[in-house]
Amino acid sequence: MSTKTNRRQNIRYRIRRRVGGTAQKPRLAVFRSNTDIYVQLIDDSNGTTLASASSRDKDIKAQQGTKSEKSKLVGAALARKATSLGLTTCVFDRGGYLYHGRVKAVAEGAREGGLQF
Repeated sequence: MSTKTNRRQNIRYRIRRRVGGTAQKPRLAVFRSNTDIYVQLIDDSNGTTLASASSRDKDIKAQQGTKSEKSKLVGAALARKATSLGLTTCVFDRGGYLYHGRVKAVAEGAREGGLQF
């Protein structure tokens, strides 16, 4: 593994020591690959994923725009799924990435969709 990957992993573990999700207040976990972005609402007490969205979903993949613009749509899609499950609050887990660019766009999209964190 490269040192860049090791650094992100260590930051990720440090964040996970503090941030945990419950059924009422799940953890919004972000994974960012070079081409796509994936988000999940996770209940850590039961170890289950409550809702997920990604830039590979058909409706988002069909959209034109930059990766950051698509990331905002992913956040909004997750917020819609969360509100349909009756969830309004969550804890944001940036997954070791900087809160900037695509990760920030996901958070803004989720907030505009009605999630609070």
